[in-house]
Amino acid sequence: MTVDEIVKDIKKYRSYIKFSGGGVTITGGDPLIQFEFTEALLAQCKSEGFHTAVDTSGYGLGNAVEKVLAHTDLMLLDIKSINPATYKQVTGMPIERTLETLRISHEMGVSVWVRFVLVPGLTDNESDMYRLAEYLKPYDNVKRVEVIPFHKIGEYKWRDLKLEYELGDTSAPTHEAMNIARRILAR
Repeated sequence: MTVDEIVKDIKKYRSYIKFSGGGVTITGGDPLIQFEFTEALLAQCKSEGFHTAVDTSGYGLGNAVEKVLAHTDLMLLDIKSINPATYKQVTGMPIERTLETLRISHEMGVSVWVRFVLVPGLTDNESDMYRLAEYLKPYDNVKRVEVIPFHKIGEYKWRDLKLEYELGDTSAPTHEAMNIARRILAR
């Protein structure tokens, strides 16, 4: 679809979006991968008066982050772990670009909700969670930190692609573990 076709479709729901207090969220995959399209779509949504949000890991190349955030009201930023080794293990990428995206969002005044997935045995290290909470303190543009429980809803996709699902034996976090993570990251 073209940007014009998508915006035309979005405009059909303007009254619902306004009534619900919502907006337009671009998610994926990661919208920074196709940043030219994402930038154009967000720019047109903003010109139509819609609140805009981008759900991203923050791994943009070049000036993708600035271009996209110029038309973004809210960024949902996944930070899998503040520990560089754990982050690399989970994502396959270094953490530096994600943290750079957070810094850029701060400089540009874009509100951020940090999303942290609690995976037992992988991202549940309390020391790392305390470090993440401390790291986020100076960022007054971080309006919320969401702790999301690990789940295996998408496990079938790995099987369908005949890929090994490395978290197959991992269980969802307990309510107690979720509460601990929420308390730590609420700091």
